[in-house]
Amino acid sequence: MFFRKFAYTLVIILAALLLSGCTSESLRDLGSPQVSEDMGFDEVADYISEHNELPPNYITKKEARELGWEPSEGNLHEVAPGKSIGGDVFGNREGLLPKKKGRIWYEADINYSGGRRGSDRILYSNDGLIYQTTDHYKSFEQLK
Repeated sequence: MFFRKFAYTLVIILAALLLSGCTSESLRDLGSPQVSEDMGFDEVADYISEHNELPPNYITKKEARELGWEPSEGNLHEVAPGKSIGGDVFGNREGLLPKKKGRIWYEADINYSGGRRGSDRILYSNDGLIYQTTDHYKSFEQLK
């Protein structure tokens, strides 16, 4: 008797899922973090802190070039819609960010909305530091 009730309940649930348009892919996505292309400094910083990586809408310069990106043309939004540049190593040559043996800095564009890249960047390190610049690396403010 228990098995029969369980089977009927399972059939009803599956039918409801099918009729509601749920797919295995959409169910799998329920556990995925929701990401928007227009995430600002705080949202990207929070994502990096939580996941130890950039949101999935970021691609490196190399990946963008492989898709046909030409920086001088400002065509990233054409060759990679919804993507922003991020994940490349930042050299910190001027030494304006904190230095520590073994620390590696990475950079990512913030507030990109098409065309040429702006001056807003987020800088994050392999040991958890996160900074922002709104003047293309002239000054930095610590976020985390």
